Amino acid sequence: MRILLIGYGKMGRTIERLALAKGHQIVAALSVEDASTLASYTKDQVDVAIEFTSPDAAVSNIMTCLEKGIPVVCGTTGWLQHLPQVTATCQQHNGALFYASNFSVGVNLFFHFNEYVAQKMQQYPEYGVQVKEIHHVHKLDQPSGTALTIAEGILKNYPDKQGWVNDKTTSPDILGIESEREGEVVGTHVVQYTSPNDTFELHHIAHSREGFAAGALLAAEWLPGKQGIFGMTDLLQL
Repeated sequence: MRILLIGYGKMGRTIERLALAKGHQIVAALSVEDASTLASYTKDQVDVAIEFTSPDAAVSNIMTCLEKGIPVVCGTTGWLQHLPQVTATCQQHNGALFYASNFSVGVNLFFHFNEYVAQKMQQYPEYGVQVKEIHHVHKLDQPSGTALTIAEGILKNYPDKQGWVNDKTTSPDILGIESEREGEVVGTHVVQYTSPNDTFELHHIAHSREGFAAGALLAAEWLPGKQGIFGMTDLLQL
């Protein structure tokens, strides 16, 4: 498979190493300085693009790939306010986009169990619920995209909550998401249910970026030949 890497940071380099080990070809690995060359690649040269850049660059990169007919796997978070525009472009060009806030198989099972637990815990109002995420100091968006996906799964099952705030809160109408940036932490996410009598937690700790990179590569192997917008629930059949 011929892969175009858009973004050549730690994640891009890890994906490159795993892809080459599986016998795939890296057509190019575009850093920030190379972004202007993206439009020169075509679907005849590239089977799939994998995009890990920054929130301010992701939308343009995705749109260029879709317009060129190149399926794109995107792991950049913090741009979903532009999803309607991206969706329209994907439909217009019969394109394929695979987006995930987190490509780890373990995290996506976490998402699945998070919704199940929220559905059950909502029946016990004595338990307050909070989300906490910890990442490395280089992470640009806050809360993390993973934390927002977790929050969506909780809010879906708590109709009385009006939304979330990026802080601790004691308000029963708001879900608090506490964000910390610490050293080189890969990613830790906690959902905590607390009552006057006890505390119940769902906890996920990422030990390395390998799990994210392996999941993104799985998505890239799965996406070519499809049309539409997909995510890990499609890949994992959750």
